[in-house]
This record gives sequence, structure tokens and C-alpha cells, in this order.
Amino acid sequence: MDTNVQSFAVAHLQRRPDVVETGGFVAGFDPATASPFINYATPLPGARPTSADVSSLIDSFRTRGLLPRLEFAPDAAPAVEAALRDAGFTVEEAHSYLVCTPATLVLPPSDGKGGVDPVLLVETPASDEEYAAVDAALCESFEGVHASSAHGVARLRKLEDGGGGVRFVRAPDGTCAGAASCSAPAVGTAELAGVGTRPAFRGRGIAGAVTAALTGAMFDRGAESVWLEFSGEGSRRVYERIGYRPQGTRLYMRLDA
Repeated sequence: MDTNVQSFAVAHLQRRPDVVETGGFVAGFDPATASPFINYATPLPGARPTSADVSSLIDSFRTRGLLPRLEFAPDAAPAVEAALRDAGFTVEEAHSYLVCTPATLVLPPSDGKGGVDPVLLVETPASDEEYAAVDAALCESFEGVHASSAHGVARLRKLEDGGGGVRFVRAPDGTCAGAASCSAPAVGTAELAGVGTRPAFRGRGIAGAVTAALTGAMFDRGAESVWLEFSGEGSRRVYERIGYRPQGTRLYMRLDA
């Protein structure tokens, strides 16, 4: 599964507006933002980069005024971490990831007995106002890590229109209580990310409900698996209850100097 997730990372970056392939790496850039979480690189499975390969990759970031940064599954390219460390890269974070398949997916109950509040149903945003409400809710959920913006709204709509998905639970006042998004499938799998619930609505099963609904939607679109990273043991338990299982680790590395 590590190779599958890493092959997905390559295919996902190849969807960016500006793509550079050099020395066993693929770097994907979006001129609309300088965010290092959008502009980053990943190695091809099995890559064995030389110091010259890493230097060429660094140059592709420097010429664009961007921070050199990579995300990858180390088991799929064991030689890459050492080559990056030799060039001065450090580990930003290491995240475990979970994988769900059609055989393991469990839809949560919606009867109000430990499941999602029956009043808060999972929906797909349709209007600009709903996409904006989702973007704002996710920004609030992640405590300002990403600011709500027109670019964020456009990114969410592009996901839904491009074969991925966005799902949300509407709050009683008509705004968004919580939501999640998922990339379009590639090489048989899809990445589910950005699962967030506004603080006032936590503890109601919203994260599990949107994750399960979105995972099922990706299976309906032909994905053989869906994977995600989790931020803590609480969120891990939510995902495991609906059928996600531990599979591997991904490294985030960056060059600050």
C-alpha cells in the first residue's frame, strides 16, 4: 500500500498547473498561492537521487521564490530521506496514515444513539455561499492555520467538479458545522483531507459522518481505497470506527537554509 499511496502522490502533483519532473522527483506548483502545503515535491517510487538530482530539485523551488519541501512515503523510496538530509533538509513532521476499502467501510448510525445527530444531515455544497461557508468552517476548525479566502472556495469547488468531493453538515442557522474534502481518485486510491468540525459542534459525530459519506462517494466513483492522515488519537478513533486501518507513514521534509 505504501507504493500505491506514493504513486498517488506523484499523480496528484502532476495535476498542478506548473509541474517539474527532475532526477526522480515530481514537483507541483500553483502560481495562485505561495503556500508550502500546495507547492511541494515527491519522489517516484524506488527513486535513488544523487546530490545533483537534489540540487536540481532545490533550484526548481528557489527560482520560484518558494520553500523547498517534500511529502512522501519513505518505505516506497527508502534512499530518498538520506539524500535529502545530506542536502540539509530536516523532517518537518512524520504522519501515520490510515486506509479504508469498500470491504472495511462502516457507515455510522444516524439515529441519535451515539451516531450523528439526525437533524444534521450530510450534504454536498451547491451554491457559492455554501462553498464559502464550508471554507470558513474549515478555517475555524483548524484555528486559523489557513485563512478563509476566495482561492480556498475555488479550490473546494474545483475538487467537487473535478471528480473529488466535498461534504458538509449544515448547522441549525444554515451555515456549516463541519466538513471534509477528498481528491479525485488516481492509481486506484484517493486522499481524504481537511476533516474539520467547528468547536461549537464537536462531539456530535459530524467528523465521522462526513468522512464516511465522502469515502463511500469515492468508492462509487471507482476508487479501490481511500487514505488519510490523522492529527491525534481522538481523530484516529473516529476514522477507525468507520473502517480505516493503519498502513504506513509519510514524511514531510523541508530546507530552511
